[in-house]
Amino acid sequence: MAQILDELIGKRKALGKLVLVTGDFNVLHPGHIRLLRFAKECGDTLVVSVNNDASLIQENYYSEQHRFDVVASLAFVDYCFINHNSIEELIRQIKPDTMVKGREHENKHNPELTVLKESGGKLIFSSGDTFQKSSSVFQENFLSPLLHINKVNEFATRHSITRSAVEQLMAKFESLSVMVIGDTIIDEYMQCNAVGMSQEDPTIVVTPDENKRFLGGAGITAAHAKSLGAKQVSFFTVLGEDTPAVFAQEKLQEYHLHAKVFKDDTRPTTKKRRYRVGNKTLLRVNEFREHDISIDIQEAIFNQFKEEVKQTNLVIFSDFNYGVLPQPLVDRIVSYCNENNVMVAADSQTSSQVGDISRFKNVDLITPTEREVRVALNNTKDGLVTLSEKLQGKMNCPNIIVTLADEGVVLHVVDPESPDRWSNDKIPALASNVLDPAGAGDCLLASSAMTLVCGGDLWVASLIGSVAAACQVSRVGNQPIAYQELKNAVLALL
Repeated sequence: MAQILDELIGKRKALGKLVLVTGDFNVLHPGHIRLLRFAKECGDTLVVSVNNDASLIQENYYSEQHRFDVVASLAFVDYCFINHNSIEELIRQIKPDTMVKGREHENKHNPELTVLKESGGKLIFSSGDTFQKSSSVFQENFLSPLLHINKVNEFATRHSITRSAVEQLMAKFESLSVMVIGDTIIDEYMQCNAVGMSQEDPTIVVTPDENKRFLGGAGITAAHAKSLGAKQVSFFTVLGEDTPAVFAQEKLQEYHLHAKVFKDDTRPTTKKRRYRVGNKTLLRVNEFREHDISIDIQEAIFNQFKEEVKQTNLVIFSDFNYGVLPQPLVDRIVSYCNENNVMVAADSQTSSQVGDISRFKNVDLITPTEREVRVALNNTKDGLVTLSEKLQGKMNCPNIIVTLADEGVVLHVVDPESPDRWSNDKIPALASNVLDPAGAGDCLLASSAMTLVCGGDLWVASLIGSVAAACQVSRVGNQPIAYQELKNAVLALL
């Protein structure tokens, strides 16, 4: 825990307006959640200090490690550690701009106040908001911890995955240069209130309440990679000459992506609109064209790709089968990467459209769904292990993560010393509160591929990827997952 505090102190200037909350957090209840949510809204970085066992007055409390694990698993807590210092010394070390305490402390002696004034900080008393609009789910739902703790103990033990090893791997993310190639999609969410059934025909009647747009498709895969700490992320995509394209480019800039946008006025920018009531999607409307991009655009993409790839550690194909990645372009890029020892990961979605993951031959990692594996092999009968073995043989891909929605993932890895030998394992689904399954595969792909290229094996890569997916499905809308958010969530499990 001292390492986390040292990291926080070292990065203090880059953390912006820092908010500190301290407490025992023995049983995390809605009051804690409201207070912490309020504290997060008061600044840029939320730091939570959990009191150590020696400082507790009451007996029969959970251990400091248990209390830390629960708080650290909350997605909006940026830094969490067990505090072994006095509160005055802690404030002098991290110099918070604001400290938040529950309103019950307002008329009591608060020793923090004097030290805060020395550094220009302030003390705020609040119990957080007590009311939230029930129809709004665009804000994260934090009424329960993000992950099911202790679901992966045996898996971690079986593969010798330790906290220190995970921290060392994730620390290498900041040295990576990543390139993402694929379709940009604008995801629009229309949150509605249900009125009832129409009297004229059997139709559900809703009234619009909130509307929000997100960058989706390969764009959010690139944004995940950047938010997870990669020093540079190049994003190759094709957009139309339309208003959604303007929104896409604004988001690419906001996410600090090195975008290589190729315009095609024959292809409107792909848009998907979801109509939702509560946590359920009633209807999705897709607007797209799926003809292949022209030979000229393919040539322009490949030429630009060759200029950048030799300074790249990882290339990710994020394919939604709308024509941005024709087979000749894919084959040329993969061949060039293999010649230059650049790792390649790929995902090719088969959802409302039909794709074929097996066309990405000779890549290093794929993350298909079970349906996508069966479509690629035209096989509806074999079990998952047999399917994975057959797909590996067809594609010459040593690392396969088969995603199974609420059943978790099945893993298939080939022994690099002996291609005829392989191993399998499974990780259960980790999210405790699924709000929106959209985007889970995107962040699993980005985070697991980044772990592999940093030297991790498929076991630790899939664990980090599974946690990233759990973070993603616990909120509505595809939003980049932050490095600290993922790190806290992974370490809370180990």
